[in-house]
Amino acid sequence: MPISPTYSKIISIPPSAIDENGHVNNVVYVQWMQDIAVEHYASIGGIEVQGTDVTWVARRHSIEYFLPAFEGEEIEIRTWIENIRKVRSLRMYEFVRKSDGKVLVKGETDWVFMDVKTGRPKPIPLEVEKIFEAK
Repeated sequence: MPISPTYSKIISIPPSAIDENGHVNNVVYVQWMQDIAVEHYASIGGIEVQGTDVTWVARRHSIEYFLPAFEGEEIEIRTWIENIRKVRSLRMYEFVRKSDGKVLVKGETDWVFMDVKTGRPKPIPLEVEKIFEAK
């Protein structure tokens, strides 16, 4: 059960995302996952709340590809926080083609809250945890 509302945006696939096979390159999805995670976190005030002595670091990405996407297609990128544990947060992603509603890709990232100075995991403060809660 997600603990945060879904955040989404619609993009038109640019030529730069296309690989030699004529569809979106797999590594582009990882970049889009990171980009929307940062955008979502900033939109709910996470950057201001967390302060400058901590950061989020990706521990693991997992992606499952179902259907290809092509240049010029509109896709909706969706993300939400599935759970928060002591020093980690699991963020989920879906990429959906707008023209037919088909799920193209599903992914997740295990993010770790880190102390910038020590480089070690740090417990997620309650004030950071609260910004993710479903409203």
